[in-house]
Amino acid sequence: MSGKTTVLAFDFGASSGRAVKAVYDGAALSYEEVHRFENCPREKDGRLRWDFSALMDEVRTGLGKAGAVDSIGFDTWGVDFGLLGKNGTLLEAPVHYRDGRTAGMVEQALRTMDARTLYGATGNQIMAINTLFQLLAVKEQAPEVWRRAKRLLFMPDLFIHALCGAQVCERTIASTSQMQDARTGAWDRDVLAAYRIPERLFAPSVPSGTVVGALENGAKVVAVAGHDTQCAVAALPTQARDTAFLSCGTWSLLGCELDAPVLTEKSMRLGLSNELGANGRVNYLKNIIGLWLIQESRRAWRRQGREYSYAELESLALEAAPLRCFIDPDDPAFTPPGDIPARVREYCAATGQYVPQTVNAPPACALSVFACESNAYVCASTATASPLPAAAFKRAISLPSLYTESRFSISRNACSAAAMAFSPFGP
Repeated sequence: MSGKTTVLAFDFGASSGRAVKAVYDGAALSYEEVHRFENCPREKDGRLRWDFSALMDEVRTGLGKAGAVDSIGFDTWGVDFGLLGKNGTLLEAPVHYRDGRTAGMVEQALRTMDARTLYGATGNQIMAINTLFQLLAVKEQAPEVWRRAKRLLFMPDLFIHALCGAQVCERTIASTSQMQDARTGAWDRDVLAAYRIPERLFAPSVPSGTVVGALENGAKVVAVAGHDTQCAVAALPTQARDTAFLSCGTWSLLGCELDAPVLTEKSMRLGLSNELGANGRVNYLKNIIGLWLIQESRRAWRRQGREYSYAELESLALEAAPLRCFIDPDDPAFTPPGDIPARVREYCAATGQYVPQTVNAPPACALSVFACESNAYVCASTATASPLPAAAFKRAISLPSLYTESRFSISRNACSAAAMAFSPFGP
């Protein structure tokens, strides 16, 4: 390749987003963050929703700040989607995966197809947030929206559609849906038939790195690896095959790359997930609660007039006496947005523990629980049928230092330049 190529990567996380401009000169990649913004869901029509119009405003701001670029790509969190009507318009603002509409949907769905069969087909950890259960909620609770829906676009594909009109389904983001065949990467027709979901609802499938459109100025729009986790893994600074990863964000993902999915009953019981990577390999991973508790605590304190940076919260956490109280971060009390510090106190009181009162206690509790959960899943992952050596996981993360020496920063997102990893420079 001769000359320089400039790309613009939009990386949307569940709490914030950024636009990263990168220049490739044929030998090296340099980049800079040109725009950063918060991703703030809103309550509307009785549902917690993503403010898609505001996010598109941020996209346009990022485009303006970046100037001329050769190509543009988007990555986002998984599972969520928008539904389009017959004329391609968005029927309603996309619903947040933390909304309560999927309560009871997993249990209801497993009466149609048992957990072992569903996991064996799709390879996804069975979680209420997954696209399948969200769609079942739409069918049951919003039948008029379901009747009018002609196309489902996952979030990165929805940004593409809003920008250039293309309707595609990038494969890595589809692999978070609980509807994709874990072995072939195609839609699992047995699953779709069991739940009466028409395959025509989905846009044509495309692999990571497909040019799907262009802007008026000629910039190519690229369906990069739409799932932010897959972008982060694609950017791992190693070619070694026996490597594990820990990608930290609102959710933290601990896993490794494999050549084939692990679909055993033991893997299902351990809550491990198989997702398609940007390079076509399988990302075998565990979803961990991550930094959600800290992010939402920060928002709660802000509503109370107290502003803390992530760096300040990290320092405060390190000053707190360690291991004075423990919470189960997967308890339903911590799932919806709201006053997480108050919920931590309520949980500790209800379980007969020390009840934290200071600002530094909730983040200290969250970080120590995160470290312990990560350590537990290292053990769980190495206990499955995965051929990856246990040593790879042990090399991937040193859990004691994760908390006590603070070798990670809660102000950094592992996917900050993720989308660049698979933004192609065009054919």
